[in-house]
Amino acid sequence: MDKLDGIEWVWVDLDDTVWDFSANSWDSLGELYYQEGLDAYFASVDDWREKYLECNHSLWPLYNVGKITKEYLQLERFRRVLEEAGFPQEQLLAKSKALDPLYLSILGTKTRLVDGAREMLQYLKGKGYRIGMISNGFYEVQYCKMRSSQVEHFFEVVVLSDDIGVNKPDRRIFDHALKKAGAKAESSIIIGDNPDTDIYGAISAGWKAIYFNPMKKEKPSAIKDVVDVTHLDEVKKFL
Repeated sequence: MDKLDGIEWVWVDLDDTVWDFSANSWDSLGELYYQEGLDAYFASVDDWREKYLECNHSLWPLYNVGKITKEYLQLERFRRVLEEAGFPQEQLLAKSKALDPLYLSILGTKTRLVDGAREMLQYLKGKGYRIGMISNGFYEVQYCKMRSSQVEHFFEVVVLSDDIGVNKPDRRIFDHALKKAGAKAESSIIIGDNPDTDIYGAISAGWKAIYFNPMKKEKPSAIKDVVDVTHLDEVKKFL
C-alpha cells in the first residue's frame, strides 16, 4: 500500500496504542494488592491480577456498546473478584467502591508507553499532521496518563467517551471529534489497537484507519481490507 494522500488529521487511541495499558495496569494491580492487604484472599499477586483482568475484560465489551454503565463496570470489576475470593459480605460493597478510585489514582501515575509510540507522534508532528486522540477511557484518569507519560502536548484535540456519553464504535463519537476539530472524515485517519471499537467504528464513520496489530491477530472480516502494522514505526510507510 502506498502512502495515503489527503490526510490532515491523524487520530490515535490512547490505551495500548500510545500508552502501554497492559504493562501499566499489571504494575498498578500489584501495588494495589500489597497496599490493600489483598494477599489475605488470593493465593498470589498474579492470581489476583489474572482474576481481576479476566473479569475486567469481560465487562469492557459490554460497556463499549452501552449495555452497562461506567459506574456498574467500576464497581463490578472489583466486587465480583472479591466475592469469589471469599471477602466478607458485610464489607464487600464498601471495599469494592473504595478500590476503583485507588486503582485509578495509581494507574494515572504510570509512564510506560507502547514501544515506538513517542517516536511515531514526533514523526507525525514533524510531518505537519494535526494529531487528535479518541478514547473510551475514563476522564478522571486519561489526562493523568497523558501528563505522567509526557505526551499530552502532542494532541490538539482530545475526545473522551465520558465527554459525550457515547463510546467507540458509535459513529457519534467520531462525528463529535470532527466537529470539535473542524475536520472532515475524508481527511481523517485513526490508528488503534481494537479492531471493533477503533477500526470498525472509524471506517463506519467514513474515516480511514490503520490497525495496530502487534500480536498479528486475524483481522475480522469487517476490516479485512484495512492495513495493519505490527510496530508503530511502520506507520511511516503510510503517512
